[in-house]
Amino acid sequence: MKNDAGPPDEAAVIARARGGDDEAFRQLVETHSREVFRLAYRLTGNQENAEDVVQETFLRAYRALHRFDSRSRFGTWLHRITANCATDLLRRSQRDPRWDGPADENFDAFASAEPGPERLTLSAEIERRVRSGLAKLTPTERTAFVLRHFEQQSIAEIGRVLGSRTSATKQAVFRAVHKLRQELAPWVEENHVQVA
Repeated sequence: MKNDAGPPDEAAVIARARGGDDEAFRQLVETHSREVFRLAYRLTGNQENAEDVVQETFLRAYRALHRFDSRSRFGTWLHRITANCATDLLRRSQRDPRWDGPADENFDAFASAEPGPERLTLSAEIERRVRSGLAKLTPTERTAFVLRHFEQQSIAEIGRVLGSRTSATKQAVFRAVHKLRQELAPWVEENHVQVA
């Protein structure tokens, strides 16, 4: 049976970290911290919350490293922990959400190589409206949407991260897309925007 834990050297680092080697765990943090932060930022919508999620993710990973199933990818396992930490944070802060939205995302599918002022204005407005729509999704829907459309993960991978069956995962992605379309539809019609 194929071991998909990652590169052979990563498997050795994981084994050392499981054996209590703190330097090996630090190496895993350095290798994966950027991708964990990117996912946390996309899920929470602001840097401060993302940093909190990253810290909590690696703390939980350290405590649960003995339960890591080396037949799966270490990155997938970390994505699941990150999604859970982000979901916990979002549920705790639903009374006072601080969703600024990912500023690094370019939601403009229409931009040419040299966009003019009208296209730049349109891009900024689309980004603002998508952020607003993402803020209205449940944590599970947001996680499913971000993993599918920003991280390009398969339904099976998303299901592993969410801990849900294929049908439930597909439904979460579908609901997220449907809600975002509903959020954008009035503005798209009003501004005669062509959407692929």
